[in-house]
Amino acid sequence: MIRICLTLLLALAWAPAQAQMQIPQIDPEQRRALRAAIHQAHSFTDRFDAEVWLMAKSQPLARYIKDPDERMRVLKAVHREATLAGLQPEIVLAVIQIESAFDPYAVSRVGAQGMMQVMPFWKNEIGSPDDNLIDMDTNLRYGCTILKHYIGKAKGNLANALAYYNGSYGRHTYSSKVLDAWADRWR
Repeated sequence: MIRICLTLLLALAWAPAQAQMQIPQIDPEQRRALRAAIHQAHSFTDRFDAEVWLMAKSQPLARYIKDPDERMRVLKAVHREATLAGLQPEIVLAVIQIESAFDPYAVSRVGAQGMMQVMPFWKNEIGSPDDNLIDMDTNLRYGCTILKHYIGKAKGNLANALAYYNGSYGRHTYSSKVLDAWADRWR
């Protein structure tokens, strides 16, 4: 009840400003994909939070993933796996942007695979040798688990944790790229 009252008060307060602002139109395909994603988003505490987060993150992700259905699938998976690992989904989105530009089939010159560029040796460490790191859900589960491990190892220092994740501990070039992407696009 309080949330509804606050929402109505905010809407009334913003009404004059919104009349002057150009509100972007959502194309029907994106609206359909968003609605479907909201109904299937299980990692959110409520539907309103899901709608706001998915819509806000869909816009910057459109640069990398054109198909609205695929965008929603990726966003739901990132939110789910980040939440399970105790991470902010926005940090995971920034890592993916820098690691693979959201290419689920990316393979680095050193053998890291998938969107979060997970090294195959992790399959023996935290999974099983038969796991498919190109599978988006598997890759996100591994990547989020690994990142959470490194945040613990770095005693909460995100820049150091990101450097561990990238294998560049002691240098912060990679960390700076991720943190800049987080600040500029995902936060």
